[in-house]
Amino acid sequence: MRAFSKLFTEIDQTTSTNEKIHALVRYFETADPKDAVWTVALLTGKRPKRTVKTGELWTWCGELLDMPSWLFAESYHMVGDLAETITLLLPPSEEHIEYSLHQVLLSLIALGDKNEAQRREYITSMWQHLPPGELFVFNKLITGGFRMGVSDKIVIKALAKHFSVDENIVAHRLTGSWDARTVSLNELITIEGDSADISKPYPFYLAYPLETDPHELGEVSEWQVERKYDGIRGQIIVRDSQLFVWSRGEDLLTEKFVEFHPLVGILPNGTVIDGEILPMVGDRIQPFHVMQTRTGRKNITKKVLQEAPLVMLCYDLLENDGIDIRHLSLQERRQLLEEVIMNAKHRLNDLPLHLSPIVQVDSWENVIAERQRSREFNCEGLMLKRKNSDYKTGRRRGDWWKWKVDPFSIDGVLIYAQRGHGRRANLYTDFTFAVWDGDELVPFAKAYSGLTDKELVEVDTWIKKNTLDKFGPVRSVTPLQVFEIGFEGINPSPRHRSGIALRFPRILRWRKDKTVKEANTRADLLELLKAQL
Repeated sequence: MRAFSKLFTEIDQTTSTNEKIHALVRYFETADPKDAVWTVALLTGKRPKRTVKTGELWTWCGELLDMPSWLFAESYHMVGDLAETITLLLPPSEEHIEYSLHQVLLSLIALGDKNEAQRREYITSMWQHLPPGELFVFNKLITGGFRMGVSDKIVIKALAKHFSVDENIVAHRLTGSWDARTVSLNELITIEGDSADISKPYPFYLAYPLETDPHELGEVSEWQVERKYDGIRGQIIVRDSQLFVWSRGEDLLTEKFVEFHPLVGILPNGTVIDGEILPMVGDRIQPFHVMQTRTGRKNITKKVLQEAPLVMLCYDLLENDGIDIRHLSLQERRQLLEEVIMNAKHRLNDLPLHLSPIVQVDSWENVIAERQRSREFNCEGLMLKRKNSDYKTGRRRGDWWKWKVDPFSIDGVLIYAQRGHGRRANLYTDFTFAVWDGDELVPFAKAYSGLTDKELVEVDTWIKKNTLDKFGPVRSVTPLQVFEIGFEGINPSPRHRSGIALRFPRILRWRKDKTVKEANTRADLLELLKAQL
């Protein structure tokens, strides 16, 4: 824990990517191998599930300090981070015991099978035997809010440097469902061949948003244009007569997505296809909220399969006949992909695989026009891919761009505000907005991004002067301020009072030029919803 806490502090105190990489390399050179593999797991999002409830931590800390719950709550609201609050409130430990990172994590996992008294005994004992730096890291681990300001790309670069292995190979080795309890870092990064996990997907190639005039990209003939679909990016893998369906978030969805099960025996062994998984009825792609009816269910009924049948719109072929072909050009991979899909169609009539259509254009003006038509196809915009590009790892500039349509927008009235978290804990930065429903303001969206730092301070000052009531960390405010809210899509939602839910809401601008009465109405939202459906 001491070495890991030191690493945590070193990374937290710098914004330099190179310094973070060097700190990680130094750590891997000296760390206990069992700690090192857990460190990689933590930094790449493979954290163990939480085994202690937030309410339990509040209660146990309050009991140790003989502190009333309201005072603990006020302290938390001021700090904005539970782990930091507990660390600041607990008195310094008088007796320090040295623990290893892997021992702590294995103990936390084991708490899942313990009763509350046993969980309390372990957690409070750790609180009383860890020095401040390690105590803070321990609290981050038990609260589930563990972040170190390190991207997967930084971890990959550090491991590549430490093991003298190509970054693309490291990125591939880190994908899939490996378990830090059963594999060493050396085995994970350097072992190939028969011991390799046959389910392992490839790292996804991610596009950057296009923020310049497309004419600056050169000749339009050099680019392949596709529609940007709104589903779940995934990979379908067939190896050793077994099927694996992975999401971009590295969730294994094979069991849930039963439509793809017949692909075993249809696709050749050693096939990996990259594409977008989405619901399609007939030849019509369904809105994203229909996709959510599949991802949010444990049991897939016959009715659900009929209402939201899934297909994959296939973008790319990454492995063909067991050979990694990511180094080939997009044009070459596309030709091979077309052959794979065509052969599969001959073997299965109702094939749940469709080629992502190429949008035929001969000028950037055509591309601009096609982008404007995106919502006709239930799409978010266009993908622009250089025809001679290889399939890279992670988010890279230059060869792949996503060009979304302009967002929908609605003018809403600020009615509630809540303190932020972490570095924003001293400001009201999380806002609830409402629209008119007759003479009543009805909440329809929450948003916390889009304002500049200067605007956040200005809004925070206004909120403190115009508070009507307080509910813990939340304040209701005088409904006077109008903000333009942007969003990607709109779905029906019986759980919300307005009857709708927005996708990716964010603040576009503060409409100081508008009065409250000029804000939009619930009827305006329902008209947008009707147009979407």
